[in-house]
Amino acid sequence: MPGPTGSPLAVPPACGQLPDHTRRARATGACPAARPGGRTGTPARVGRRARVADPGAGPPHRSRTVEGVYRFLLTPRWWGINVFVLLAIPFCVFMGSWQLSRFEGRVQDHRAATEQAASDGHGTARPLDTMLPVDKSTSGRRVTASGRYGRQLLVPGRELDGKNGFYVLTLLRTDAGRSLPVVRGWLPGAADAGKAPAAPSGEVTVTGALQASETPGDNGAGAQGGLPAGQTAAISSATLVNLVPDRLYDAWVTLDRADAGMKAVPATAPEGTGLDLKAFQNLGYTGEWFVFAGFVVFMWFRLLRREVEFQRDAALGLVPDQEQEQDGEREREGEEQGNPSAPTAV
Repeated sequence: MPGPTGSPLAVPPACGQLPDHTRRARATGACPAARPGGRTGTPARVGRRARVADPGAGPPHRSRTVEGVYRFLLTPRWWGINVFVLLAIPFCVFMGSWQLSRFEGRVQDHRAATEQAASDGHGTARPLDTMLPVDKSTSGRRVTASGRYGRQLLVPGRELDGKNGFYVLTLLRTDAGRSLPVVRGWLPGAADAGKAPAAPSGEVTVTGALQASETPGDNGAGAQGGLPAGQTAAISSATLVNLVPDRLYDAWVTLDRADAGMKAVPATAPEGTGLDLKAFQNLGYTGEWFVFAGFVVFMWFRLLRREVEFQRDAALGLVPDQEQEQDGEREREGEEQGNPSAPTAV
């Protein structure tokens, strides 16, 4: 068929004259529909559907301002929460700092006591009466006293150089009429009066490190009772007063040089100056108080986030009303009882 310019028009082949894969495409609806007059053409393109504004819809939603979202911070409930947080955080930090200062003070006392014990071991011995009462500044100082030895006792369960043994304790009756407990040395093994050498007779002068009375259970002092006669668990005036009739000093002395056949007992740091369990308890309390401060901050941010989410859900209408919540509770109660009840009609 000639075209407008005299050239024949190109007529697309019929579906039956197309290759197999093209016929299958036509069978599925891909073959172009025939136009009026026997001509085939491509299907018309479907245009985009115009958007029609909903006349019932309100104005576009605008995001709430910061003042509107966080206005709940001005409510009495949140005023109370904020005041509590502002008071709790400084309090926890103060308590943690105080516990840390206690630990640092114990470390400093331990260092000072160690240095003092090292220096006092070579210092000049002073009269006993000038160094009493015993405190942190006088404990471990070298003192001298004169008198006569009296009753002798044994202190079992004492370790020295990793070995178990006992102290040999002898009371020195001074010219002042009071008795001073003197540790003359240490012997290994079980406490046995036959092993302990006898104390020198006559007037003697002793020189050694001044020590405070022991507390049963501390500084290696035993707390057991029911010991045999002639033995004591702790070197303390409160304990010895039940064993001897003498007036006692509230202190004791360990000799610089032990008597023959025994080892000298080294001086110990005064109570409360060592890195003992109490010192590390202060360090543990320090960490706990700072953890409490961090927990308060964490909970405040958590409550704030939940409240902000609740306010946003309420603005979008996602918060169920009270009647729906009551209906849901009735349904749950009915399911638990095996007889679900229908929700109340609104």
